[in-house]
Amino acid sequence: MNYIYVLIIFIFLPLFAIADLPSKQQKEVEHLLDFVRNSHCSIDRNGSKHKGKDAAKHIKKKYDYFIDDIKTTEDFIRYSATKSTMSGKLYEVMCPDKNTIHAKTWLLDELKSYRKTKSN
Repeated sequence: MNYIYVLIIFIFLPLFAIADLPSKQQKEVEHLLDFVRNSHCSIDRNGSKHKGKDAAKHIKKKYDYFIDDIKTTEDFIRYSATKSTMSGKLYEVMCPDKNTIHAKTWLLDELKSYRKTKSN
C-alpha cells in the first residue's frame, strides 16, 4: 500500500511545485515557457537543434529538477535554459533572419520586455 502513496507523490509533486513560487515569478516563468514554445526559433543543445515545443518541454523538465534552487526568474533562466548540465555547453538560439544568440541573453531580453509591458 505504501507504494501507491510514493507513486502518487512522485507523479503529482511537480504539478504542485510551481504553486509554491511567488505569483509574479510564476507568471514570468510561464510567460518564458510560452515564449519558447511558440517561437519560430531553434535551440541548439549539444549540437542537436530543437524547435520551440520540444525546447520548452526540456526547459520545464530542468525547471522541475532544479526547483529547490530557483528563487527568481533569473535563476530559472540560469538553471533551466542556459547550458547543458552534462557538457556545460551553452544553449544557442537560431531565429530566422537573425544572428545566433545565447539562450540566456535571448530569454533575459524577453524577460526585460515582458516586465516593461507589465509595469505600464
